Amino acid sequence: MEYIVTMTTQVPEGTTPEEVDAVRAREAANTRVLAEDGKVLRLWRPPLAPGEWRTLGLFAAQDPDDLEKTLATMPLRIWRTDEVTPLGPHGNDPGPGRVALDGTETEYFTTFTLAVPADASPEDVEDATAGEARRTAELAAQRRLIRLWSLPGEGRNLGLWQAADAESLDGYLRSLPMDKWLEVETLALTRHPSDPATA
Repeated sequence: MEYIVTMTTQVPEGTTPEEVDAVRAREAANTRVLAEDGKVLRLWRPPLAPGEWRTLGLFAAQDPDDLEKTLATMPLRIWRTDEVTPLGPHGNDPGPGRVALDGTETEYFTTFTLAVPADASPEDVEDATAGEARRTAELAAQRRLIRLWSLPGEGRNLGLWQAADAESLDGYLRSLPMDKWLEVETLALTRHPSDPATA
């Protein structure tokens, strides 16, 4: 299974910069090992307020207990709290390893909530579903859609995209046949220095 983990770190008062640097160095070294073992797949930084220290991680594990064993090995865990979101398969997911990042574009998470109106006909839903599959395949081939997962809760999905800017991303999203039925939350991502895909 795959999981998104929101990792929030708060360094205790009185901790010296040298102690922080030492723990961060051990964290980076441990992350490299976990990446080689296929347990840490990606790392990003979301937008941060002053003084915030957060990382978003894509992890692979057999089950929640296996994930916890991985998270427990990370040196920053002594100062960190983790929020775990399990990711389910999505029929339109391009699959891992399909998109090579060249470093010139921004990655984004999009949280989709699908709400089909009660008066939509079965034919409309069927046509939109088939069109959505075709369009997401096109966007994946263009290296715009990177991954797509289902989230806990009915009609909720998580997409990982890359685009030149937010306006370009909005154009890709509006081209989806189900756009008229989707509520979308977008989060711009910054590359993490220990991201296995770009380190």
